[in-house]
Amino acid sequence: MSMLVVVTENVPPRLRGRLAVWLLEIRAGVYVGDVSKRVREMIWEQIEALVEEGNVAMCWATNTESGFDFQTCGKNRRVPIDYDGLRLVSFLPVPE
Repeated sequence: MSMLVVVTENVPPRLRGRLAVWLLEIRAGVYVGDVSKRVREMIWEQIEALVEEGNVAMCWATNTESGFDFQTCGKNRRVPIDYDGLRLVSFLPVPE
């Protein structure tokens, strides 16, 4: 079991409802919980299937240099990158 944080933006109510089944919504669009890897992967499958035009970032505790890992889904200027084994965030250029 590890701490999980999911931050949503502009997602459909159906996805928000699904997330609320497994996680606690502590602020609008911000969900937290303590779940197993299996449940985390199942939640991610639901996110990918239901995100539509919104975007989601999911972060969880791991045994890595930074102590956490994350992934994103949907349209957003922030893109995860790997820099010598360290996960960072890169910004895409602003569309004209």
